[in-house]
Amino acid sequence: MEHPRIVALYGSPRRRGNTATLLKQAVAGARDAGAQVEEIVLRDLKLSACLEIYSCKQDGECRIRDDFQGVRDQVLACDGLMLASPIFYYAVSAHTKILMDRFHSLWVKKRWVDRGQHPAPAVRRKGLFISAGATRGKRLFDGTLLSVRYFFDTLDTDLWQALLYRGLEHQGEAQAQPDYLNETYQAGRNLAEALRAMMRASAAGQYP
Repeated sequence: MEHPRIVALYGSPRRRGNTATLLKQAVAGARDAGAQVEEIVLRDLKLSACLEIYSCKQDGECRIRDDFQGVRDQVLACDGLMLASPIFYYAVSAHTKILMDRFHSLWVKKRWVDRGQHPAPAVRRKGLFISAGATRGKRLFDGTLLSVRYFFDTLDTDLWQALLYRGLEHQGEAQAQPDYLNETYQAGRNLAEALRAMMRASAAGQYP
């Protein structure tokens, strides 16, 4: 049986915050469905912000040496991605944005260094995004979803599902919402099963 590899990125500055709670449910669901999940807590990493020196134009390699390279290699080796971040001023958290910006070196490699010489993968990764915001504004997640879609696209990943929750601010509030916990758990299971089906189809030559 295929065991999809998933990387789960925790983007909250709170280790036990609402998005962390919800992502843990998704991780549990994926593992129960047979996936191998690597959890990465961004707040625990040494990650510099992008300095926009564009040394990556030489070979696509970021010259800032810190924990980014390890995260990049894990993400590029996975079949599926989970990302969770709270909403800060209608955007992702600083920890999440730093990681997104550092992956611009990959965009540079694909678009400028390699100049499109390598064809796009026939099978793209699938990504799950989980987010929570304190307010109930109608457009609370609009800007964030645009950023996440383009970030995922750089990673040859499709935004397979986005679970967005309003009215969650204080630690522990997500834990008191069984519907949210069940929904994120099931999303994790479904992602693992979708990745397994994708892997089987690819092995059977059903992808070009």
